[in-house]
Amino acid sequence: MKKLMILSLILLLTEVVTLTAYEEEGIASWYGGKFHGRLTANGETFNTHELTAAHKQLPFNTVATVTNISNGKSVVVRINDRGPFVEGRTIDLSYAAAVELDMIKTGTAPVILHVEDMDELEILFSIQVGAYRNLENATAMKRKLEANGFSPQAKLNNKGVTRIILTDIPEEETMVYAQKLEQLGINNILIKQN
Repeated sequence: MKKLMILSLILLLTEVVTLTAYEEEGIASWYGGKFHGRLTANGETFNTHELTAAHKQLPFNTVATVTNISNGKSVVVRINDRGPFVEGRTIDLSYAAAVELDMIKTGTAPVILHVEDMDELEILFSIQVGAYRNLENATAMKRKLEANGFSPQAKLNNKGVTRIILTDIPEEETMVYAQKLEQLGINNILIKQN
């Protein structure tokens, strides 16, 4: 209960900023090839022929206009992945989006990223319930959550650790989820924004 109260206090003290528009200038890169058909960070199958992008912070399903500063060409993309993971880069575009910006040959381009109506975006959270090296323990936790009405995901990382996660939780419901988990004896959770 003490941890739940601390979590509540942290959420209440966190400054909430409502943005009506967002703009960022930086370097865009593109990805495709070996990533085509793999899962994106939001769980979709990546299709390099769709107008999508990866960004480190913007909520999933944000629609952004990306303008190539070098040639003035623009494209509208939907954020469905996380990245880029190269220092100094702002956004990773799908191959199709990079074609629209005429940046395939150069690989990168200076861009302006613009999002309208940020206040209309629903910011979602994930709750990590546990991280397990033992697959049997991860499976048992997943089943326990399913038996209690949750829809957990199991994600195996490259170090052999399986994380059990509840995803796409609206901010106002995070405390309800935390309380339900506490009633099941699950106290050590990690809540983060998607």
